[in-house]
Amino acid sequence: MNTVEHEFLMAAVAQAGSAPQGEAIPWAVDVLRQGVVAGRLPPGTRLSEARVSEALRVSRNTLREAFTILVGENLLVRVPNRGVSVARPGADAVREIHRVRLALETSALRWSAPAPQPALHAAVEDGRAAHRRQDVPGMADANQRFHRGVVELAGSVRQDELMSRTLAEMRLVFHSMREDPSFHAPYIERNARILELFEQGRREEAAVQMHHYLEASRRQLLDVLEGPPPAAVRAPGTASWAGP
Repeated sequence: MNTVEHEFLMAAVAQAGSAPQGEAIPWAVDVLRQGVVAGRLPPGTRLSEARVSEALRVSRNTLREAFTILVGENLLVRVPNRGVSVARPGADAVREIHRVRLALETSALRWSAPAPQPALHAAVEDGRAAHRRQDVPGMADANQRFHRGVVELAGSVRQDELMSRTLAEMRLVFHSMREDPSFHAPYIERNARILELFEQGRREEAAVQMHHYLEASRRQLLDVLEGPPPAAVRAPGTASWAGP
């Protein structure tokens, strides 16, 4: 953990105040999780137990419990003889994240009662505004708010909690793309179209559009992480083919 990351933890503690009596573990988990989500503790950051416990003003036993919870959420990794560091999700994690999102988001659209959704409209407009000013973190934030809001349509606390953990892990995936406006921009209007269909009562169409959306996002992320699949070799004079 370098000086910048240590200073972030100190600032986070100053903002959050001391850990509430008897709640030091969830408090420490929240401070560290927010650091990961905000990109202040980027993928690969090694977290020194001594320095983090000093910065958060919690015991090492408390910190170990907090680390264990965040390892369970796939935000941290523990490597024998090397300690704990912020996770660096790979292609397998992207596939798993999208399987979870596909189940949560399409089911919420299919089974929730259509009604005006001002919070989702606000997320779409915030995404458009961020795009106009080429604010990549702003686009990413607005997009995550939209998708969290979609899952909230289902009215399930457990699904909301699972989606929050999933989106936190997605932040780690997106960290390397935060300076690329072209990644997030096309999805803003797709969000708007899905919302329009849902509010019109066309729930199945909205769910199908979300399915296509998430499949496109998954393929795009995997192309970045693994490289695009090679085009098939073709004989001279034949039509080109790049696979399905």
